[in-house]
Amino acid sequence: MLIAYAGLFVSAFVSATLFPGGSEALLVGLLVSGEYAVPGLLLVATTGNVLGSVVNWGLGRWVVQFQDRPWFPLAPEKLSQAQQWYQRYGKWSLLLSWVPVIGDPLTVAAGLMRERFLVFLLLVTVAKFGRYLATALITLEMST
Repeated sequence: MLIAYAGLFVSAFVSATLFPGGSEALLVGLLVSGEYAVPGLLLVATTGNVLGSVVNWGLGRWVVQFQDRPWFPLAPEKLSQAQQWYQRYGKWSLLLSWVPVIGDPLTVAAGLMRERFLVFLLLVTVAKFGRYLATALITLEMST
């Protein structure tokens, strides 16, 4: 049982970084199995996903100076697009941090734009939890 929670945490963490992943599918599978507590799954998925976004914030804050290096995980055009979006909509754009493709670069842009960490953490947590909660509610409704 612990391995399922650990797997969900790792999947959610990796999915929130700039690497591809999809923790929702694993969450749905665990929910449908009926063997795991829904609040526990939501807590683990949200925590992993938020911590992955914190890594992105750190990339933006401290590592973006290396964006011209081949190992830097974000293409310059994606980073520029995220910066423009962030400049236009500000911290509230972090409520879209759950959206595939644009969410991860937004969290990097938040670090680059020096968003305060606690503001970042609050908005990203709300967004990520909301996505997992919606996924869980839809899954549980469809499976009954």
